[in-house]
Amino acid sequence: MSYLSLSTWSLHRNLGPLRWTQWDADAQKHVFAETPQPELMNLLDLPAYMAGQGFGALEIGHFHFPSTDDDYLAKLRGAFASAGLSFDTVLLDYGDISSADDVRRQADIAYIREWIDIAAKAGAKNIRVVAGESEPSDEAALTRSIEALKELHAYGQSSNVRVITENFKPLTSTSANVLAIVGAFDGKLNVVDDFGNFKGETKYEQLAAVLPYAVSIHAKAHYDENGIPDTEEYVRCLDLLREGRYDGAISLIYDGPGDMWEGINRVRRIVEPYLQASH
Repeated sequence: MSYLSLSTWSLHRNLGPLRWTQWDADAQKHVFAETPQPELMNLLDLPAYMAGQGFGALEIGHFHFPSTDDDYLAKLRGAFASAGLSFDTVLLDYGDISSADDVRRQADIAYIREWIDIAAKAGAKNIRVVAGESEPSDEAALTRSIEALKELHAYGQSSNVRVITENFKPLTSTSANVLAIVGAFDGKLNVVDDFGNFKGETKYEQLAAVLPYAVSIHAKAHYDENGIPDTEEYVRCLDLLREGRYDGAISLIYDGPGDMWEGINRVRRIVEPYLQASH
């Protein structure tokens, strides 16, 4: 049975500063920056709140971790356990494992390994790794990405964390590339299928093609200036889940204007019928 989840990106204006990782090409090293945001809710309090709201799981963006020391990660793990909520995925937003720059690629692989360790300590089931920022037509980049994902996937297995990827950033902006990556793993690499990341006339065919390998759906809608979703377009995406007998997490993504909880609840009302009907 599919179940309701939430990405913390849907609360990115509510959970305190956003902590970004960037690559300094001149210094050939990682640098870090913060975007100030109010902390209307502490991340450690979020699992209990989400469970009380009827959610089954949560995905946390790496930029929302205020600390990655062992004590904090133990507290976060305990917060999920106490709430009875599944910590489905760490959404690692940084990393270009397709890069032709060997120094950057190896530094990013090492950084991702560190985040796999963090995910394991925090009790996350999965970590979403970006396949790459190279152009989708770059076959050499696709090969580099697959090689790195194989290394990271094996490392994750040793830590009991499943490495997954997503139709996110340029390299996986086509279903053909997502399927090429999955095919290199004989179907054993799972993905996040994001409603908002395939473009153009073939969007729905591409979403459907990737769906059999998905363990999480990022149910992202289009919004107007008031944060009202395009229901017709959203339902067309959701109908694919029913047609494909999808059975997994449906993670709400709200990144429109206005109050974030109001926006989340607007899309939740559209999604909820599919929690019963998608399998």
